Amino acid sequence: MPGLPLAVSGLRLAFAGADVIDLPALAIAPGTLTVLSGASGSGKSTLLYLLSGLLRPDTGSIAWAWADIALLGESQRDRWRRKQAGFIFQNFHLIEEMSPLDNVLVPIWLDRFSANAKRQRALDLLRQLDVPAERDSVAKLSRGQQQRVAIARALIGDPSVIFADEPTASLDAATGETVAAVLQRLAREDGRTVVVATHDPTLKTLADQTVQLDHGKREPAP
Repeated sequence: MPGLPLAVSGLRLAFAGADVIDLPALAIAPGTLTVLSGASGSGKSTLLYLLSGLLRPDTGSIAWAWADIALLGESQRDRWRRKQAGFIFQNFHLIEEMSPLDNVLVPIWLDRFSANAKRQRALDLLRQLDVPAERDSVAKLSRGQQQRVAIARALIGDPSVIFADEPTASLDAATGETVAAVLQRLAREDGRTVVVATHDPTLKTLADQTVQLDHGKREPAP
């Protein structure tokens, strides 16, 4: 599925009377990797949650192609995410007792037909990401393999947009570089829109665009 373009305008979110995010404008093109960066507390994860609709801004527009998710109610944003978005987190949120294959299929568990139809897709994703699908438990995988299971799970619905929150933070340097390369490939080869909140210098190097934040504001490009 091709990625979606993003146009942000006048985005603000305040907490306890102080601005947490103040972003006048942001544009992201499909098929690109965008990194949201900054020190702890800079607002990068908050901005990621706003762009994904997990948070709603006080003011502003978050237009993914035809849909301004800032105007949608909670249930509408949930539907948008189910259709358009995949999520990858630092804590993989895998079910340790289950196999890699079953973990990938978790997002479509409630739809028996989809689960059966997408079993082969799940196997293909695990193979592409070099994860042994035959293991009976993800607990027996390395942390790098577990993160790649989480990536496959994010892709099972063929989303247009991938959101990742510190996806390499708990990995060693070599494994983190592998995961970073996968995220870059999802953008440049698959054409998806990939947005990552991270400190990782490798991801910054691979990014098509870096949004450097300081106290919720975008710092000028050097």
